[in-house]
Amino acid sequence: MIANTPQPPYYAVIFTSERTEIEQGYAETAERMVELASEQPGFLGVESARNDIGITVSYWKDLESVKNWKMNAEHTLAREKGRTDWYKAFKVRIAKVERDYDFTK
Repeated sequence: MIANTPQPPYYAVIFTSERTEIEQGYAETAERMVELASEQPGFLGVESARNDIGITVSYWKDLESVKNWKMNAEHTLAREKGRTDWYKAFKVRIAKVERDYDFTK
């Protein structure tokens, strides 16, 4: 589903990853992180695709909201588990969305 974001500007956190073979707890944790993020002040939405390469884009009101999400205790534990078990590599990009447009049939 495409996230319903407000008029720009807002921020996008783009998490791109390559998975290891370890599955234990990954799907449940990924679901929990989306649930938990959606409860954080400033959260605007999320879009995710997880196949050969995983891409998750979350949208935030401002950089303070992004920082607060990074500091969330449960999110911190999930990031540590990702480094030790679930990911071969990942990259996080934080971008300011200056413009967006859409199409709906």
